[in-house]
Amino acid sequence: MQAQTTSNILMIRPVNFAFNEQTAESNAFQDVKAKSLTNNITQADALREFDAMVNQLRAAGVNVMVYDDTLEPHTPDSIFPNNWISFHHSGKICLYPMQAENRRLERRSDIIDDLRTKFHVEVVLDFTHFEKENKFLEGTGSMVLDRMHRTSYACVSPRTNAEVLDAWAKQMNYKLVKFTSVDAHGKEVYHTNVVMCVGDTFAVICLESIPDLDERLLVKESLANSGKHVIEISLEQMNQFAGNMLLVKSLKGHNLLVMSTSAYNSLNRSQILELEEYAVIQHFNLNMIETCGGGSARCMMAEVHLPEK
Repeated sequence: MQAQTTSNILMIRPVNFAFNEQTAESNAFQDVKAKSLTNNITQADALREFDAMVNQLRAAGVNVMVYDDTLEPHTPDSIFPNNWISFHHSGKICLYPMQAENRRLERRSDIIDDLRTKFHVEVVLDFTHFEKENKFLEGTGSMVLDRMHRTSYACVSPRTNAEVLDAWAKQMNYKLVKFTSVDAHGKEVYHTNVVMCVGDTFAVICLESIPDLDERLLVKESLANSGKHVIEISLEQMNQFAGNMLLVKSLKGHNLLVMSTSAYNSLNRSQILELEEYAVIQHFNLNMIETCGGGSARCMMAEVHLPEK
């Protein structure tokens, strides 16, 4: 059985972080007030938040591999690499079709080439041709993977196309659990990884966001049948990125649950105590990244599950 967690984490250090007009329509987590901020303010704050998170993760024993973004082409969301690439224990790398045209520019072959020097890469599976058909699947934003049981959870949305999901699952030999998730205003949630987090023996999920009761039961039963203890969060907590967590492993083998401070502060004492049974919580102030970018801690980390050389 493949491990759910890894201590090898890829992160992209921003050079020109800014409000992305091209993603705002489908991402309700972006705060439109952030449009009025100048790019030098958003970049300075995001860089400070990013560096503090990297330093804290490294201090906790995580192998964080940082790659600097480039000034050209301008990629305001490059800080969220898990949408364009994923890495798998089998030696497979997947490249994903992205909805926003300026996000497609984030894909970088030089990063893949560098990783080849440290890890075994068997094949690169490229799904980006679906962009020509306006069909998208944005990596481990669109899919939350139970790697141990080869199950992909995905809420269908403008950024998560059912046909591309099927193509990915066939290539990767994964079972799909598809559903629809909506926010408090009834709008489809853009990415599954703001709805839920799957750990090794637990899962955090906003079941309240799944309006279809049959789908809700399907998801809950799938998690339970794979041995996960389900910890529910509310729509209000989901809105504070409490679903956007990632379980990682320190180099000494300790479980660390990574989230933002806004996510942590939204949790009640009972939820925190439950989570602390499974992992040491690491949380970070990501206020600018969350409000301007509409993504949080989990979105900033691409787990490198490739076999090491």
